[in-house]
Amino acid sequence: MSTNLVNLQEEYQKTEIAKILNLLNEELVGLVPVKSRIREIAALLLVDKLRKSLGITSGSPGLHMSFTGSPGTGKTTVGLKMADILFQLGYITKGHLLTVTRDDLVGQYIGHTAPKTKEVLKKAMGGVLFIDEAYYLYKPDNERDYGSEAIEILLQVMENQRDELVVILAGYKEPMDKFYASNPGLSSRIANHIDFPDYTVDELLKISKLMLEDQQYQLTPEAETAFISYIEKRKEKPLFANARSIKNALDRARMRQANRIFDSRGQVLTKRELVNIEAEDILQSTVFNS
Repeated sequence: MSTNLVNLQEEYQKTEIAKILNLLNEELVGLVPVKSRIREIAALLLVDKLRKSLGITSGSPGLHMSFTGSPGTGKTTVGLKMADILFQLGYITKGHLLTVTRDDLVGQYIGHTAPKTKEVLKKAMGGVLFIDEAYYLYKPDNERDYGSEAIEILLQVMENQRDELVVILAGYKEPMDKFYASNPGLSSRIANHIDFPDYTVDELLKISKLMLEDQQYQLTPEAETAFISYIEKRKEKPLFANARSIKNALDRARMRQANRIFDSRGQVLTKRELVNIEAEDILQSTVFNS
């Protein structure tokens, strides 16, 4: 390569970024703002790499991230893809993603937290550490809580070993905002904040069809109408977890279908009867009884 020339397309094709971004589009329904943000980050990192190859120096781009949003909105999936992108561009050496929660980092007695946290960080080195519900690390109302010790160790690593480890902090938006407000040192180390919107009813229906298709089931037209009604009602209930709740609902619908078929034993079954989820398999949900 000439010291003054660089072929952007050629360098882009050397990596698998295009493939990763395409997979992200294929695997995740909706989430347009999230996908756009990931593409922007990938573009910045690629250009930064090309600048360095031509001897153009600048501060390294901040890689630590914050993913905020409700459960079941694809945060872990996007984290995995982000780890792939960082690995392809040489920003991390191993490319794995380690998902942990407070329990993996914080001990229950004096002297227990530091070794737990350091062991997790050791396993995550060379990859991405994904801390789910990160705000549980900080419990200011409990004087005997050791979460602040884990945060201090985490801060040191995020600053001093940022070339060896990328940290993604994830959780609900409002608690995460409070978490950052109470930990300015942590907030200042997060360069990329990405908010994951809740799925719409149409998007959740599309997700449900993809899930069923993977297992060779399908909704009859009547069942589809019933399931749209189910989604609308379930979204208004507490503890709704987007795609996760939809998966659980479909698992229960499949169970009802199996029981319905079993109760009619003796008859010869067609392939269609084994594949179809009927409206009654949906309408038996307790969501319709309240």
